[in-house]
Amino acid sequence: MEKEALIAEIERLKEERNAIIMAHNYQLPEVQDIADFLGDSLELARKAINVDAEVIVFAGVDFMAETAKILNPEKTVLLPERGATCAMANMLKVKHILEAKKKYPDAPVVLYVNTTAEAKAYADVTVTSANAVRIVEKLDSDVIIFGPDKNLAHYVARQTGKKVIPIPENGHCYVHRKFTVEDVERARKLHPEAKLMVHPECEPEVQERADIIVSTGGMIRRAKEWSEWVVFTEKEMVYRLSKLYPDIRFHPAREDAVCIGMKAITLNHIYESLRDMKHKVEVPAEIAEKARKAIERMLEMS
Repeated sequence: MEKEALIAEIERLKEERNAIIMAHNYQLPEVQDIADFLGDSLELARKAINVDAEVIVFAGVDFMAETAKILNPEKTVLLPERGATCAMANMLKVKHILEAKKKYPDAPVVLYVNTTAEAKAYADVTVTSANAVRIVEKLDSDVIIFGPDKNLAHYVARQTGKKVIPIPENGHCYVHRKFTVEDVERARKLHPEAKLMVHPECEPEVQERADIIVSTGGMIRRAKEWSEWVVFTEKEMVYRLSKLYPDIRFHPAREDAVCIGMKAITLNHIYESLRDMKHKVEVPAEIAEKARKAIERMLEMS
């Protein structure tokens, strides 16, 4: 099917199914273009609560679709492609949380939303890269169990002065781990007038050389502060920023900063998902109930 015909069919099916499409900032440009709601994990979690539709098609990775289902148990949530998963989220197992709780029984468990629903069920509160510092600052404890991204844990520890225990020890995003000090130096040479915006999932030595360290939502809010940026996150963020601010120049720090899980979803997958009502996201009630408390606490605290 031609692209225009595919988009027309998606729009027709959306109306027929009373559906909306939610998409993350790292999705393919053509997927971003047909989304009803576009944002980072926090923005999409907030939007998911007040959705006036019977069906949510989630163009993102599986943990995001799970979060939407947890917050909307009565709605149908579809993940267009089963292979859209997050390698980092899958690194954190329940056993890591239980082992850490044995060592630090009084420490609250703070989990990045980039986790499975099963892991979230053991969290005291979830966080995103946009609100992690603010939420950890509000917690009474000076020791925090934090998973699964150790670079975000490092950033939170540095910003709050608290002892942050990363679980697992080497949890990371393979996309953000690609960025190096050499990339920073190259960016400064190639774009001497530009400032560097760096995601807190990047390595500490890259964070230290940034002009600003921000979530993707923060990148959108702060982009208007300068006329040219080099963007240290998944490369499709440059497409989103360029559409929002056509008069500002944005450069990807690396062209190969690509999330395979995010790119698993195509327009065709979204069309087939709406046509066949697949793949339905289900979260066991007991897990969903516990995970919902941690997510709702995050939304209240942020």
